[in-house]
Amino acid sequence: MGLGGCIILIAVGAILTFATDWDMQGVNLDLVGVILMIVGLIGVTTFSSIARRRRVLMPPTTPVIDEDARRRRDGYGDGYGV
Repeated sequence: MGLGGCIILIAVGAILTFATDWDMQGVNLDLVGVILMIVGLIGVTTFSSIARRRRVLMPPTTPVIDEDARRRRDGYGDGYGV
């Protein structure tokens, strides 16, 4: 789940907890909202810690010697005019 999904969980949980007054038999919507907000916060912290650790490491570059590029087009690539 990405950062957007975590923010949506937090928003839906806040709406269920603070903005509704529905009564459902057997389901406490306030508790469901709090659980959704907690899961969203856990997701945000996990996502941010993973994103902070993820760095682009460039592999060490080694010089590539191209034999064709070393020869000049004028025929004097080896220094002897051949």
